[in-house]
Amino acid sequence: MVGSIAYDSVTSPVGNVEDALGGSAVYAGIASRFHGNYLGLEKIGLVGVVGQDFKSTDIAMLESQGLDLTGLEIAEGKTFRWEGSYHGDMGVAQTHDTQLNVFGDFDPKVPAQSTSPKVLFCANLVPMLQAKVLDQAKGTRLSMLDSMNLWIEIAREDLLSVMKSVDLIIINEGEVRMLTQDDNLIRASRTLIQMVGCQTLVIKKGENGVVAFHGGEIISLPAYPTDKVVDPTGCGDSFAGTIAAFLSSNDGELTRDELREALVRATVTASFTLESFGTSGLLDLTVEMFNSRLNKFEKILS
Repeated sequence: MVGSIAYDSVTSPVGNVEDALGGSAVYAGIASRFHGNYLGLEKIGLVGVVGQDFKSTDIAMLESQGLDLTGLEIAEGKTFRWEGSYHGDMGVAQTHDTQLNVFGDFDPKVPAQSTSPKVLFCANLVPMLQAKVLDQAKGTRLSMLDSMNLWIEIAREDLLSVMKSVDLIIINEGEVRMLTQDDNLIRASRTLIQMVGCQTLVIKKGENGVVAFHGGEIISLPAYPTDKVVDPTGCGDSFAGTIAAFLSSNDGELTRDELREALVRATVTASFTLESFGTSGLLDLTVEMFNSRLNKFEKILS
């Protein structure tokens, strides 16, 4: 897992939290480790940068989750901070303040012993940094990345270039339309696949679920229905982290059925993430809680 590590301050209609541990690598890492525990994954490594103000208790918590922090860099300065709020459409965050701090000079370094993982996940990063990661490491089964609208606006060609270097792309529906300049999601998705030659494209649709393209086939799933929406921050990252963990537990060519199962589990995981501020929904998650909701979701799908 390579991505951001941050302290987030979030306000939503149900309350607020200040300086909560967050960032794409953190959400993806914790979700991956949760699933990795029962899937039998030996090692899940996290690569990122924090400042000297990063709390020792947060390092201890990440280690207690079973994450390998060999790739964690502690740089001189302050940790990346983001402040935002959700109002009305809970799928869209309003950003009030962004302080990149040490993340602004992040030069990702994948540990030498981790350059051949089964699955490599480049979480939301500047495309140039994702390319640097892919120069250092390659997933022996597959490499995957996530992105955001900002990079489409300011680094479109870099993003398209790095997309050609991975096997699986996870982005949201608005980003697909931006990249292809086509409002029809299905047509835009097929255009993007042709543009970058990816094997698998997963499109997050927020409360409307997910649609995925794989080998000429389409998978469409609804979101898990919940009326408890507290903080959507990190939902997409925990969704991606779950996919990475599940796909790390198998070998060979990715099949449609395997991808669908990964998407089902990722959807359920994201539903827990948004029910609490920060990472608490993931940290409090038990296998029994997950399996109970997974069974309910599978009945909805049947």
